[in-house]
Amino acid sequence: MTKRNEYLPQSVTHPGVTLKEKLVELGMSQKEFAVRTGKPEQTIVKVINGESALTTDMAVQFESVLRIPANFWLKRQQQYDEAVARLKRSELLANAYEWACRFPVKEMRGFGWLPKMRNREDLAGLLFDFFAIATPVAWERYYLSQHLKVDFRISLAHFGEPYAISAWLRQGEIDALKLNAPSFDKGRFREGLATVKQVMAEHPDDFFLQLQQICLAAGVKVVYTPGLPKAPVHGSTRWLQDDTPLIQLSARYKQNDRFWFTFFHEAGHILLHGKKHISIECVDDDREKDEKEREADEFAVKCTFSREEEQEFLEYGSFKESVIAEFASKIGTHPAMIVGRLQHEKIIPFNAGRKFIMPIHLDVPHRVTV
Repeated sequence: MTKRNEYLPQSVTHPGVTLKEKLVELGMSQKEFAVRTGKPEQTIVKVINGESALTTDMAVQFESVLRIPANFWLKRQQQYDEAVARLKRSELLANAYEWACRFPVKEMRGFGWLPKMRNREDLAGLLFDFFAIATPVAWERYYLSQHLKVDFRISLAHFGEPYAISAWLRQGEIDALKLNAPSFDKGRFREGLATVKQVMAEHPDDFFLQLQQICLAAGVKVVYTPGLPKAPVHGSTRWLQDDTPLIQLSARYKQNDRFWFTFFHEAGHILLHGKKHISIECVDDDREKDEKEREADEFAVKCTFSREEEQEFLEYGSFKESVIAEFASKIGTHPAMIVGRLQHEKIIPFNAGRKFIMPIHLDVPHRVTV
């Protein structure tokens, strides 16, 4: 897409037009000019008629015959070629409007991911810039056909709404670029999760900033990306091109038990499954979980409220809020993690222990650097 203040001539003529005018001015025939430059007459005719481009070799030879600097001819050819390319680009943008409308543009603009449009044709260009692609086909090849398996080893073709999901994933990558992190240190990350658990248990107002800081120190980027309509993603893990692991969270459920379980689930993927694994956790994904997803779930269980701890708690035989709070303090977790587990397993009703479920508000941008 052209820059807002860039001047683009509406009509740029082929350098052959100028060549023809100059030959008329000199009273020199095309045949004579061809002889003087050592070029076949047909080549000169094609240039004059705009059927062939003027090459660097020609420009130098024209300079000797016409006393017009070679860079003049080359600049004219460059301007003409760019004008033709811009025209083709405008046609492409107009034809891509229907494709662009498949994305949740209203919400993306609301979150500040896309600037305002001046006209309808801007929409496709803004999305090209956002995804760093040149055509709808490029988007499809990258996100649906897995033509770039080295960097993106998962296809969104089997997801119900790949357009919204791809936008959510892309914004996570954009936000991750704003974070500076050292090289990934697996041992330090594993050790840091103990500190993260303390943050989870205390759940201070700046919990997300603390989470980011701890992970960044170990070379792991954690970003929050607001959810989009038709993109029911609550978490994703993948490795960026510089071999930095990225955990992207949507806080879709906006409650602390779901948020922290999702984080530790994604952390499990990093520690257990390495660079080749990409995780996209969708709320409405009713496919049976594969082995790696089950392993990540179990990792999150151990980090938040282990099976052994759960069994010990159940032996108390009481689900009073005071008992839950006391046991959570004993094992260093948040009471919401106990309540959430018991609700999930239908041991207690969903209206029980609600005082421990803390709201998650991450709509204000958060960013730290190391």
